[in-house]
Amino acid sequence: METANNNGNKKPAFPAGIYGITAEKFSAGRSNLEVVEQMIAGGIRILQYREKRPHKSFGEMLAECRALRTLTREAGVLFIINDYPEIARLVDADGVHVGQDDFPVADIRRLIGPNKLIGLSTHGPEQAAAAVLAGADYIGVGPIFSTQTKDDVCAPVGLGYLDHVVRTSPLPFVAIGGIKEHNLGQVLEHGAQTVCLVTEIVGAQDIATTVRRLQAACL
Repeated sequence: METANNNGNKKPAFPAGIYGITAEKFSAGRSNLEVVEQMIAGGIRILQYREKRPHKSFGEMLAECRALRTLTREAGVLFIINDYPEIARLVDADGVHVGQDDFPVADIRRLIGPNKLIGLSTHGPEQAAAAVLAGADYIGVGPIFSTQTKDDVCAPVGLGYLDHVVRTSPLPFVAIGGIKEHNLGQVLEHGAQTVCLVTEIVGAQDIATTVRRLQAACL
């Protein structure tokens, strides 16, 4: 499914359900490739590659993203690169996701073109409104709960900010941050349609089964 932008180009539609993210240090010794293969087997529809320097070199990340792009393309899964639009362009990813302190949305658009998705992390109402004006295609809403998945994470924004986005944002969004199977129901009850669980998935003993179960709860 695709949507037309203002320039008449086609870009992928943002899917409901589970939004997968790689996190190799939480993956119980498994490689990103192994984890993503299992995510795809479980029915994931959108995947973000999130690894950082200096944990991996640009060469290592590029090689991984090329392999993951092949997997995701064959499976019809949207492939998003976190932070590195140059890698996204080299592997022909479906989009880029950035934070508030990363490259501006307008500059990323010039790099990757009009038919790719750009996601922007937001942590409050002003940032959500600014994301619309900046031309983001979707926003990240969080961290909803406390999380240690990222080293530079901000304080939890809580369900109140999620409620605000549900009421006011014209953009699709992904709820993220500290979401586990035991509190997923709360997030869905507050109106989230796309939800990211990181360690709950990449650290699961049976990733494919876990994704199937979480997808079923969301859809």
